[in-house]
Amino acid sequence: MEANKISETINNNQESVTENPVSQEDHLEKTSKFISETSLDEMLEIAEIARRKKLTEPPKWVIPDEI
Repeated sequence: MEANKISETINNNQESVTENPVSQEDHLEKTSKFISETSLDEMLEIAEIARRKKLTEPPKWVIPDEI
């Protein structure tokens, strides 16, 4: 699988989470389609790329207003 296709899949999934709420039926339909069209090896590759991306990002600090 090409890295561009994987990045595109990850970006599309992130965009769908951040956009307006999608109806549950639409979400289930997209999920079912993804599962049926994507091999397990491709899913594992997508997960590994996302894991490596998360490991290379700088830490995100949350500082409370009141200390």
